[in-house]
Amino acid sequence: MNPVAFSINGFQVRWYGVIIALGVMAALALARVNCKYKNYDFDSVIDIFLISFPAAIIGARAYYVIFQFQDYKDNILDIFNIRQGGLAIHGGILFGLAAAYIYTRYKNKEFLKIVDLAAPSIILAQAIGRWGNFFNGEAHGGEVSYEFISKFPAFIQRGMYIEGTYYNPTFLYESIWDLIVCIILIYIFRKKHEKGTVIFSYIGLYSLGRFFIESLRTDSLMFGPIRIAMLVSFLGVICSIVFFIIIKRRNKKLSH
Repeated sequence: MNPVAFSINGFQVRWYGVIIALGVMAALALARVNCKYKNYDFDSVIDIFLISFPAAIIGARAYYVIFQFQDYKDNILDIFNIRQGGLAIHGGILFGLAAAYIYTRYKNKEFLKIVDLAAPSIILAQAIGRWGNFFNGEAHGGEVSYEFISKFPAFIQRGMYIEGTYYNPTFLYESIWDLIVCIILIYIFRKKHEKGTVIFSYIGLYSLGRFFIESLRTDSLMFGPIRIAMLVSFLGVICSIVFFIIIKRRNKKLSH
């Protein structure tokens, strides 16, 4: 699969960047629709996005580089080259949410209200962004037989045929899971819900899917024998469960 979408005066524009941009536009479009549905101020959302998105990119790259520093120690400038991938979503989420929290505190806005609105958009961007991994030939699983890969569309087969071997298209599994989670989050968001319910549903559901999908991948970031994404996903599921237990107990007390 050719990772280059087109060239402008010799400068290559890669599919990875194009797809990330499409994911961002789709995320903002969904946020706008959800703002209209709940009568939220979309301009305020844009203000937070302009702070959080750059922070998320920095966090995603920093997170990746920390665990892959051996690949960059001899050429530090490569750290700033993200055109070929190397963005870890967990780092992006952590830095993006941290930036949003700081900004909303400074502006006296409700953090949980904002991130509840943002959660469906975040997971939609992730679902689209995984296709950037496809064009880069990354985020795939181990070797598979032609009999296995033949069950997928022809273009998936071609993209997963790397250096003479077919690989498990785990990027596709995650993209599909993310779309399912996005639909669930939109449903939760549009119903009456406790503040924080949507973002913690996102954390729990995404983490649940990522935990199992990550176990199939061959390019996991590692800390010794531990797959970092599986560890973080496990903690994400626990955090989500704890949040809903607290909410349930609080509501039970209020009803008495």
